[in-house]
Amino acid sequence: MALQLRKSVSREDAVREAAPSSQRLMELSWAFAPAQALSSALDLGLFTQIAEGKTRLAALEQAVGASRRGLAMLLNAMVAIGLLTRKGAGEKARYGLAPDSDAFLVAGRPGYLGDFIRLHVEELSRNWAHLTECIRTGEPVVAVDTPEQGVALWEKLVDPLFAVNCAAAWRLAEEIDRVYAGEPLRLLDVAAGSGVWGIAAAQRSPATRVVAFDLPETLPHTRRNARRHQVADRFEFSPGDIRTDDFGSPEFDVAVLGHICHSEGAEHTRLLLAKVGRAMKAGGLIAIAEFLPDEGRSGPPLPLLFALNMLVHTRAGDTFTFGEFAAWLKEAGFHDVRPLETPSPSPLILATRS
Repeated sequence: MALQLRKSVSREDAVREAAPSSQRLMELSWAFAPAQALSSALDLGLFTQIAEGKTRLAALEQAVGASRRGLAMLLNAMVAIGLLTRKGAGEKARYGLAPDSDAFLVAGRPGYLGDFIRLHVEELSRNWAHLTECIRTGEPVVAVDTPEQGVALWEKLVDPLFAVNCAAAWRLAEEIDRVYAGEPLRLLDVAAGSGVWGIAAAQRSPATRVVAFDLPETLPHTRRNARRHQVADRFEFSPGDIRTDDFGSPEFDVAVLGHICHSEGAEHTRLLLAKVGRAMKAGGLIAIAEFLPDEGRSGPPLPLLFALNMLVHTRAGDTFTFGEFAAWLKEAGFHDVRPLETPSPSPLILATRS
């Protein structure tokens, strides 16, 4: 066997090979830029114009009312981050939509997330500018988990959340229909907000009756969306506060907590799960939608960054692991805790009332 001789490496080459790159830190320091550029593209209606057939620079320039210099730069940036495609070069280049842009960034389509994205860039980012102080004090910039401070933000956020949760809500509706096979059932939508979870279930099965529970200031949004989707006749709208009001006797077959636990924090979530459990029939199904970090809280990034969002915007909010939810659900009288994969950033958590 021939000896494999190692190529000699100079000390300078070795240092170069071992030296860490600043590339990742540079990208992180510019992390604000893609979101801002995307927000500007949405302001201009860029994705909608391309979907309508204006695919060249000259046509887009006229349609969105932008300077050629600025628009060319924006188009280049959108291509670079993968939200647009481009065929050809220069004046003859044609632009197209990436699949996720086509699904979520064209105004008027069911999955449109433009309003949700702009709200983050225009409003939530201002609060995040105070993150260091929030970390030092443990206090939020604004406590949106209290009605007196939260209603103003919820007025802006509740309707855009319909599109954010629509795909996951429809997947849950399919699962409910599979379990109950179209039988009559009563569904409690806790902190119903836009109403997306109950609306999807009612659309899937005509035998479903929904009780939408939320603050009186929020329920007009729920009612309007239920009417728009032609299921309002199967809705009851129950005003109240999830921390102080009860959900009644064991009358519900299904209960949904759609992205509410993160703003409640651990203590209030445990109390809320116990309260929901008392309102459910034996054998009933509970579904929880949340951002789930892994058990060691080392990833994925979104749930852990969202935990910081709860520091900025609530008094006790956080994100919780599947294991934490499983323990709390068992404590509240549920068993068979399991995930349900959905087309969203995290699976749903399902459990059965004992």
